[in-house]
Amino acid sequence: MSASFNPADPLGLDDLLSPEDLAVRDTVRTWAADRVLPHIADWYEQGELPVLRDLARELGAIGALGMSLTGYGCAGASAVQYGLACLELEAADSGIRSLVSVQGSLAMYAIHRFGSEEQKRTWLPRMAAGEVIGCFGLTEPDHGSDPASLRTYAKRDGSDWVLSGRKMWITNGSVAGVAVVWARTDDGIRGFVVPTDAPGFSAPEIKHKWSLRASVTSELVLDDVRLPADAVLPEVTGLRGPLSCLSHARYGIVWGAMGAARSCFEAAVEYARTREQFGRPIGGFQLTQAKLADMAVELHKGILLAHHLGRRMDAGSLRPEQVSFGKLNNVREAIEICRTARTVLGANGISLEYPVMRHATNLESVLTYEGTVEMHQLVLGKALTGLDAFR
Repeated sequence: MSASFNPADPLGLDDLLSPEDLAVRDTVRTWAADRVLPHIADWYEQGELPVLRDLARELGAIGALGMSLTGYGCAGASAVQYGLACLELEAADSGIRSLVSVQGSLAMYAIHRFGSEEQKRTWLPRMAAGEVIGCFGLTEPDHGSDPASLRTYAKRDGSDWVLSGRKMWITNGSVAGVAVVWARTDDGIRGFVVPTDAPGFSAPEIKHKWSLRASVTSELVLDDVRLPADAVLPEVTGLRGPLSCLSHARYGIVWGAMGAARSCFEAAVEYARTREQFGRPIGGFQLTQAKLADMAVELHKGILLAHHLGRRMDAGSLRPEQVSFGKLNNVREAIEICRTARTVLGANGISLEYPVMRHATNLESVLTYEGTVEMHQLVLGKALTGLDAFR
């Protein structure tokens, strides 16, 4: 006898998961339900994340920080398990998933892959525990999609390095204890591990955001920050360094966007079952069911795509172009699911009593960061035609 149909898992995707995968997913889901969901509407409305440091330590305790890295206190989880964690975190809020992505997939990943043994021992165990928060400085006020034109500069002064420049839209910036900063040098673009208490370093917080409000976003100002010779990441020169970090972070977004979409879809289904108009639940009308069916198709296709990319990453065969495929598709579809869910909820869709508008506005940032729609289209266009349309 065939298994019964599960509306929460219409494609039976849970069958693709091992008991260990399910344990990771359920651990993160339970944590988010206990520690984030009861408070997230207030944090979003206030435009702050007042318990960020507490949350970071708790995330460290459940192994969610740098969880796909090995050694130095990191969990050594699989790519699929990391993706499942991102999905559950973003189902709570994109700002929480961004905290984890920047910590693990950008700052920690850069040190783990390109750092010296001393840099790894100094920073990674404390970052994995959430005792030290990290940020990643690549984007600049005038250079986002074109990182090759960055202006932040590091010059030699004896055996030291002196960094000068500005970075913009930096998650975790004003609460970070360490920043991985990418700068131009006479030898090419290099990464630097910068303690944020270094003289000349400041990180003013960016306010007046209407997206990712429950997240710390900052500018980084480097005013002749003097660093020792061993502050440079020794194992990489050029854009290959920061771009490989971004690819790792984008992979988490492929999963995370589906978490935001799932939250909105579930809210729409529940509302459609209970909201009555014209003497019956609106879920019994054909137009509402058509919306829910289309949302379910795109949601679970996106999760299936994320699973596929995760298996390829675990096998060591995931290409950056495939990550662009996933990021482009899943974020676009997640936004459309949120917008459709808003129509199902009617006027209630704009209320913070429901998660829909919060997720929709957050995803406007997710659509842009880690590569805009246009950049990922051009990555795929080049891969498909062999012709470079970037320049």
